[in-house]
Amino acid sequence: MNEGQHKGHERSVPQRLSFSDAAVHFANGAESPRTFLERCLDNIAAWEHDIGAFVHLDTEAARRAADRSTERWRSGSPLSPIDGMPLGIKDIIETVDFPTGQGSPLFTGTHTHRDAASVAALRSAGAIVLGKTVTTEFAATEPRGTRNPWDLTRTPGGSSSGSAAAVATGMLSAALGTQGIASIVRPSSFCGCIGFKPSLGGINRGGSYDTISQSCTGVLGASLSDTWQVAIEIATRAGGDPGFPGLAGPQQMPLPAKPKAIAIVETAGWSGATDEARAQFAKSIDSIEHRGVRIIRHHNHSAVRALEETIINARPLANTINAWEMRWPLNTYRDRDAAKVSLVMLERLGQAEAMTIDQYRAAIAERENVRRLYSQLREECDACLALAASGAAPVGLHSTGDPSFAIPFTLVGAPVISLPALHDEGLPLGLQVGGFRDQDEQTFAFAAWISANLV
Repeated sequence: MNEGQHKGHERSVPQRLSFSDAAVHFANGAESPRTFLERCLDNIAAWEHDIGAFVHLDTEAARRAADRSTERWRSGSPLSPIDGMPLGIKDIIETVDFPTGQGSPLFTGTHTHRDAASVAALRSAGAIVLGKTVTTEFAATEPRGTRNPWDLTRTPGGSSSGSAAAVATGMLSAALGTQGIASIVRPSSFCGCIGFKPSLGGINRGGSYDTISQSCTGVLGASLSDTWQVAIEIATRAGGDPGFPGLAGPQQMPLPAKPKAIAIVETAGWSGATDEARAQFAKSIDSIEHRGVRIIRHHNHSAVRALEETIINARPLANTINAWEMRWPLNTYRDRDAAKVSLVMLERLGQAEAMTIDQYRAAIAERENVRRLYSQLREECDACLALAASGAAPVGLHSTGDPSFAIPFTLVGAPVISLPALHDEGLPLGLQVGGFRDQDEQTFAFAAWISANLV
């Protein structure tokens, strides 16, 4: 029985499937990109009907691409370490071979016939675009039906809903996501996979319709190694957003590095965290501190206290900025066919149209102040730790869950990694490792050490 298949009325626990682990055997023929793809397709057959992670799939084109990749590996000429990796592309990002529907009835079947910069880079690295994964409407709030593989009555999170669910079940070893609020961290936490949001501007967003000023293209992966490899292959070929230096670092996963000091950040949602989530978090901190890492918190450090006091309003601040920046094109979508735009998006447009440019400028200035306070922590610590969510994924598919825990790292433009290291109600819960702007490599190194040293 394949991982994820039914057994009577029961379902096995989701299992991630790491491409990096398999690739060490490609050259000698013990494993191949084609056999790896078939394992992914078996998992799709087992899980997809119930989860609904994809909006488009092309398995036969993927098989042909996997066969070509297999030949390259066997001849000693793979295009990159991810040559043959099956990938999903969030349906907010353009692909030449699939429509890009943006999770909206307005754009069902819309086909631009071009690849986004990230997708073009991945293809040149030999990666296989297996399909498009479900996004919420316009990568924002309105869910589009994907279910959590751990409990089909629960949300998978969003907006990178399909990417997280597909990676968590081994249907893919990695997928692209985007984050303008909590859209990578939250679904990776709820579904139990790695989630990486890079430094602001770290990965080129050309061809992605998630264009608000604090949004990033990122990666959801089966392992830290898979996640880093996908990100660095894109950055090497396509760079970052225009005007940004882009993700930099080694061509393979950075080695683990022990941080000297870590700041614990209690976000605005901390009071809503479950007892088990708090206990799991405390246990992780104790484990890290026991290994000689200095822990700083608001009660013993003024810079942490000042930051926490400032990010109390992170959610309304981020929502205000995002609403103004989504005024266009939402106003054109409403005028085209308001019946095909969700109520929540129409309300967001109404919020934007009630704002003035001076209110937006004030919000941007406030965000800059938060970023300044956060950057000051760099002098005191190597990384920050926070819960990725208040607890396990909530029951119901009408919402993608509370984003409060992930917003601060998005607001400040810092790299952040959600590790599937904790649990609540027997379900996954992520541990956020936050770094500092343009220190993504170091953030991965610290996350790898933390992951290896939790008990």
